[in-house]
Amino acid sequence: MADTPSFDAPNLDVPSFDRALEHRLTTYCAIDSQSDEHSATSPSTEIQLNVAKHLIEELNKICAVDVTLTPYGAVLATVPATDPAAPTIGFCAHMDTAPQFNATDVKPRVIHNWDGTDITYPDNPDLILSPQTSAYLSGKEGEDIITASGRTLLGADDKAGIAIIMTLAEHLLTTPGLKHGKIRLAFTPDEEIGRGVHADLPADFGVDFAYTLDGGPRGTMEYETFSADGAVVTITGTSAHPGYAKDKLTNALHVAAQIISDLDESGTTPETTSGRESFTHVYAQEGGSSETTLRFILRAFEMEDLAEQTTRLKAACAKAEADFPGSKVTCDITKQYRNMRYWLENDMTPVELAREAIRTEGFDPKSVPIRGGTDGSRLTELGVPCPNLYTGMMEIHGPLEWISVQDMASATRMCLNLVQIAAK
Repeated sequence: MADTPSFDAPNLDVPSFDRALEHRLTTYCAIDSQSDEHSATSPSTEIQLNVAKHLIEELNKICAVDVTLTPYGAVLATVPATDPAAPTIGFCAHMDTAPQFNATDVKPRVIHNWDGTDITYPDNPDLILSPQTSAYLSGKEGEDIITASGRTLLGADDKAGIAIIMTLAEHLLTTPGLKHGKIRLAFTPDEEIGRGVHADLPADFGVDFAYTLDGGPRGTMEYETFSADGAVVTITGTSAHPGYAKDKLTNALHVAAQIISDLDESGTTPETTSGRESFTHVYAQEGGSSETTLRFILRAFEMEDLAEQTTRLKAACAKAEADFPGSKVTCDITKQYRNMRYWLENDMTPVELAREAIRTEGFDPKSVPIRGGTDGSRLTELGVPCPNLYTGMMEIHGPLEWISVQDMASATRMCLNLVQIAAK
C-alpha cells in the first residue's frame, strides 16, 4: 500500500449552489431515461440520448471544451486546467434510471423549507414520506426536499450526480483564480443494468483518477463495493395438452418454483441480509409452462463468497433437473463488476483526497461498503481508480425516492474542495 499523503485544505468562500442544483435536478428528472437489460444496443434505450443531448447543449453553453458524444452513448467534456501541474481528475455520473420501477412521466416537485410534517403525494394519496419511513429525513427541517409525485421514482439516482458535476463545472469555468488541474466529466448510460463502462471509456476519459457521484448521506464516501455476477437460468419442459398430460407433461414453471424455493433460505436473500453478508436474488421470470427463464443477481464482497453463490445456484438447478424427468436446465453466469477495494487499497491517494475534502466541508468522513456497485467498480478494475462520493439521494429505485437540495450543495462544495486540494 502506498504511503498516505497529507494535504493542506484551501480556504473557500463559495456562493450558494442551491437554486442551480434545484433547477438542474428537476429538469433532468423530468426526462425519461430508463435503461433496458433486454436490449443489445449501447445505450440500451434511445431515450437516454435525450438526456445526453440536453447535457451537450448545456456543456457548450457553459463553455466546456472537448464536448463529445461517444459511439457508445457517453457524454465527455473538459474543464481546462488553471494549474497544468495538478493531476487530471474525472467526475462521473450515470444518465439512466433504474428499470425496477416506473420512470415515465416523472413530475419532480420541491418542498421548500420543509417543516418536518409528513410529506404526501398528489398522485398517490396513500403514500407518505416521513422520518418513520426514511430515517435520514430526521433533522432535515428547513431544507428543500425534492420528490416525485407518487407514481414514479424520482431519478435522483443518478441525476443528482449529474446536477452536482454540472454545477461544479460551471463554477470552475466562470470563477477566475481557482487553482485546479484538468477536470474531465463523464456521463454514462446503462449503469443500472451493469453496462455503464464501455471498454473504450478508460482511454477516452484520460484521467489520473476519478470519482463517481452516486452515493447517499452527506459526509460519506466509499471505496468498497460488492463483487457481482449475473445469472440466466433457462428451463425447458415437456409440452403436452393439459387434458391428456398424465405422465407426459413436465411443467417448466414447477421446475422454476423448486429452484427458487431451494434458494430461498434466511440469510441468503436480499431481504434477509445486511452489512457484509452475501446474497442471491431472483428478480425476473419470463415464459410459461413449456419454457421459462429466471434471472438472478449474485452479490458478495469477497470472491470466495461469490463463488459460493454460484455453487448454490448451480446445485439447485442440477437438483431440479434431476427431480423433474423431461426437463432441461441451463445456468449461464456472466461477470458484472468486482470490489473496487482490491485495486484502491494499493494506492489510497484518491480516497485520502476525498476524505480531506469532506473534512473541509465540515464532516467526519464515513466509509461503509456499498451493498451494490457503481461505474467506479468497473473503472477501477480497468485501471482508473474511482471511489464513490455522496450526493444525498435516499430511498432510491422506488416512489419514496427523495433528496435534499442542501445535501447536493454540500456535495458540490466538497468536490470544489477536492480539486483545489489536489492542486496543492
